[in-house]
Amino acid sequence: MRTIEQIRQALNSFDRDERRAAVEELSRARAAGKWKPKPPGDWMNLHGHTFHSYNSEGWSPSRLVFEGVEAGLEIIGSVDFDVLDAMEEVLDAGDLLGIKTTVGLETRVFIPEYSHWELNSPGEPGVAYFMATGCYRMPEEGSKGHGILANLKDLAQKRNREMVRRINDHLDKVSLDFESDVLPMTPSENPTERHLVEAYNKKGNEVFDGDPAGLLNFWADRFAIAPDELEPILHKTNPFQELLRSKLMKKGGAGYAEPDPSSFPTLLEMVDLARDMGALPTYAFLDGTTPGESNMLELLEFFQGKGVSALNIIPDRNWNITDPDTKSKKVAKLYEAVDAASELFYPLCIGTEMNKAGLPFVDDFGATELEPVVNDFRLGGRALWGHTLLARTQDRGWGSDFATQYFADSQATRLEYYAKVGTEFRAGVETVEELRDSSQSIPFMS
Repeated sequence: MRTIEQIRQALNSFDRDERRAAVEELSRARAAGKWKPKPPGDWMNLHGHTFHSYNSEGWSPSRLVFEGVEAGLEIIGSVDFDVLDAMEEVLDAGDLLGIKTTVGLETRVFIPEYSHWELNSPGEPGVAYFMATGCYRMPEEGSKGHGILANLKDLAQKRNREMVRRINDHLDKVSLDFESDVLPMTPSENPTERHLVEAYNKKGNEVFDGDPAGLLNFWADRFAIAPDELEPILHKTNPFQELLRSKLMKKGGAGYAEPDPSSFPTLLEMVDLARDMGALPTYAFLDGTTPGESNMLELLEFFQGKGVSALNIIPDRNWNITDPDTKSKKVAKLYEAVDAASELFYPLCIGTEMNKAGLPFVDDFGATELEPVVNDFRLGGRALWGHTLLARTQDRGWGSDFATQYFADSQATRLEYYAKVGTEFRAGVETVEELRDSSQSIPFMS
């Protein structure tokens, strides 16, 4: 048998069969007492990106699940941009390794009603990050949702190809070939903006190999900053790549293009997609500092009217802040967002993304700043897992006919019910099989 470290590395293979074999090996090792991960606690991360979009550690869906088990998390969840390639693997690995798992899909949408307001995509009025949470099945072939999902990836890659073309013109000899330099970076051929950043950094190092002064002067010239200002961070991966992204890809950069509504799906299309998959349409909260997020209750009531039923929050960027004034304002806004979601009985999907180096694997649920809201985080995570479990096994998820019949008049009861399911049931193959076999009985319903 391989060592746990060897299996850990195999989990990042681009070969799906190799990853599946590694998960099965872990399951056997655990049963034999040769792998003893930390006992599960009550911390959770429902928003970890995988290598199907961008994970700063290069983690696959199986590796993400494994790390969740190792860390003793109650729930681990994946969220990827524009694809659901991680879904089956995350749910399967969670069953085999005995950890509660959820799956989400993230993209950007255009919202006509907010075309003059910034929401959660700074500098881009009308454009918003948006999610489907609690995904467990693909939309049916030929359905409206099936076409929308296929189009998400196409639209994203069209934007990325155009961005590369514009940046190549600006950088001249440090240019990328999208097919050979970018697409191979992800097994699903779904590179994101952060893949482009990494690829341009790598290409610059290759072009100026053995010429450090040339590399420094090249980037200083293209970024329009002094070489002595750039030099301290040039070889520090995360700060330099964040600068590269800011200077080349964000507003004012050579690769940036003003948002074109036609290059994004609409809000209603994403709501339709989520519903076709039995998932929860979900707004992704930024930090409450933009005009559109200044009144979160009003904003969520707008979204509720469009069929949205959950809220995503990245807690770490809303409290783990050095500047005391900024921290005070953002913590207050975080509390406002949680209060607004609670008033509408929205489950919260929370996590740390892991889409750039230095982000923690899981939010610090012991932080004093999170004490007033951490139970809301746990309630939401358990409700989303309870939904996922019942949707997979009995077709009784959050938006199902069952839920409409029993909870249509009470969102509070709906949230309480799925949170109870998510609390009382243990993760694992046995639970899934038991619930499928007993599909005629409804858990916790008299």
